[in-house]
Amino acid sequence: MKLRIGYPELIQGALVEIETLSLEKAQQLLSDPNTVFIDIRDVRELEREGMIPNALHAPRGMLEFWVDPDSPYYKPIFGEDKTLILYCASAWRSALATQTLQKMGVPKVCHLEGGFTAWKKANLPAVEKASKPHSS
Repeated sequence: MKLRIGYPELIQGALVEIETLSLEKAQQLLSDPNTVFIDIRDVRELEREGMIPNALHAPRGMLEFWVDPDSPYYKPIFGEDKTLILYCASAWRSALATQTLQKMGVPKVCHLEGGFTAWKKANLPAVEKASKPHSS
């Protein structure tokens, strides 16, 4: 099967429409109360690799539903007037997700250059994913 457009073209198309935040700039925003890091990776990736401190895990498959106030899955954090910095492992999924959120009308959204892989390679802060409390 020959596709009309493949994933590299989708990513390149997204990159020209979105803001890509450098690791250095992102690190400066780590403690900014008006910035939220959004980890869109699969939970297994978080458990295996860790995550950026205080990042919110919003699985890629649920992101649009969590962002839309009309969705039954809406998360109020997305309605706050904060800058969202999306990231995944290598900045492919986050580029596409950032483009989608922009199309939805999210005003302040960007993604992390190089993703979590580049973040860790630069020895920037990472924490283990907090496990959910067990119900008794």
